[in-house]
Amino acid sequence: MSVARFWRKIPQRYNLIGTVCKTCGRHFFPPRSFCPDCRRSGDVVEYKFKGTGVVVTHTIIRTASDQFEDLTPYALAIVQLDEGPRITAQIVCPPEDVKIGMRVKGTFRRIAADGASGVIYYGTKYVPDE
Repeated sequence: MSVARFWRKIPQRYNLIGTVCKTCGRHFFPPRSFCPDCRRSGDVVEYKFKGTGVVVTHTIIRTASDQFEDLTPYALAIVQLDEGPRITAQIVCPPEDVKIGMRVKGTFRRIAADGASGVIYYGTKYVPDE
């Protein structure tokens, strides 16, 4: 199996996959194998998040590590997904446009690369949902 095919076969790499307790309806990201509320009576199954949510708080990164140096300045935010969990994510828009309470949606983007000719990593970033 080629390296590219190997990465494509990992669904969590290209989707926001977590879990949901079918007993109480609580969603988890990252995935959990049991519900802390329902304990043994909980029925936890895989769940693909819609990827939409709202910015809870954010910061502007002006000085970054070598891998992200070309992206500065950029906005990094805590996004509360519509289903409940909070995640840390980059917001792709002019940093000064990011506001608390702003609706966002997930988009598939390049995250990083291992050098000029190395493996390129893709994942979920967020854009304004207007």
